[in-house]
Amino acid sequence: MLDILKGRRANGSNGEKVGLGSIRRPVIGLALGGGAARGFAHIGIVRTLLANGIVPDVVVGTSIGAVVGGAYAAGQLDTLEDWGRSLQGVRNILGYLDIRLNGSGLIGGEKLATRLQESIGQTLIEDLPVKFAAVATEVRTGHEIWLTRGRVVDAMRASYALPGIFSPILIGDRWLVDGALVNPVPVSAARALGAEIVIAANLSSDIFTYSTTVYSHGAAPGPAVPVAEETTAKRRFPRFFSAEKTVKREFFGGGGSRPGLSSVMVDAFNIMQDRITRARLAGDPPDMLITPRVGQFGWFDFHRADDLIALGTRAAERALDSIQEAIHVLAPPPEGAAPKATE
Repeated sequence: MLDILKGRRANGSNGEKVGLGSIRRPVIGLALGGGAARGFAHIGIVRTLLANGIVPDVVVGTSIGAVVGGAYAAGQLDTLEDWGRSLQGVRNILGYLDIRLNGSGLIGGEKLATRLQESIGQTLIEDLPVKFAAVATEVRTGHEIWLTRGRVVDAMRASYALPGIFSPILIGDRWLVDGALVNPVPVSAARALGAEIVIAANLSSDIFTYSTTVYSHGAAPGPAVPVAEETTAKRRFPRFFSAEKTVKREFFGGGGSRPGLSSVMVDAFNIMQDRITRARLAGDPPDMLITPRVGQFGWFDFHRADDLIALGTRAAERALDSIQEAIHVLAPPPEGAAPKATE
C-alpha cells in the first residue's frame, strides 16, 4: 500500500507535478461502518484521530456510523458521547423504544429521532463544515443511496433503519432503510467525495471467523421429538400484559434453547453484513483499516458505551503509526524540515 502512495506522492492527486512550495496535506476521508451499539467504538476512534492531528475532511457513515459521523460533522460529538455514557441500564434503553404492532417495523423510531433532533436540530448536510454522506438502501430497488443533502437527522434515521426493527424513512420519493444491506463500510463513498487517504472502521471483523461449509448435516438417529409450543404467561393471563410489554420482553429477553426474535434477526443481519463487508473491502480496500475488537458486545448493548469507546480508542492508537506514515508518504514535509514525531 505504501508503494502505491509513493507513486501518488511524486505527482499530485490528479497527476500534476508538485514542487516543495505547493506541498499540502492530503484530503483525509473517514468511513465508519455499521454495528448498532458497537458503533460507540467510533467515538473513541474519532477522538484519538483528532487528538493526534488527523482531522478528516470527508466523513461517510453507514447505520450507527452515520450517527457518529453526522454528530461529529455537526459539532455534536460531545453530546452524543454524554448521552451514550448516561445509558447505564437496559431500562434506559427501553424508554427510547416506541413499539408499533401495525407498522412496517417494530419500533417507530420517533423517540430516538427526537433525541437526535434536540442536539442537531434542523442542520442541513450542505451546511456542515466537512463533506458528509450517510449511506442508505432503497427498499423496492435495492439501490445504494448516498444522502448528501437535506437534514442531517433524516439522513441518520434512514441509514440506521434496520429492516423489521425500525420503520423505513421516506426521503424525497424513496423509502429508505439501513445502508448496511449494501455497503456496511462505505470506503467507495469516501473516495467518491474526494478523499485521497481513506481510514475505515469495521465493527464486525471479529464477530465471525472465516466462513465454512458443512457438507453433510442432519438430525441425530432416533425417534423425532416434537417441539412443544411454549405456553406464555400472556396467553394464560392476557389482561396483565400489554402488547408493548410483551414485544419488549420477547425482543430483549433471553433464556431457553430456542433463539428469540431479537437473536434470530440480529444473527441473520450479522451474517449478511459480515459477508458483504468482506466482499466490499476486498474490492475497494481502504488505505488504513481500524478494527476494534467489539464482537463480544450485542447490538443492543448501548448501556456499555464506556467499554466500547475505550476499545475504539485502543484500536485507533494501534493504527496511529501506520496512518501517520501513509500521510507523510503522500504529502512529505519540505526538504530540511524536521520529521514529525509519532507516538
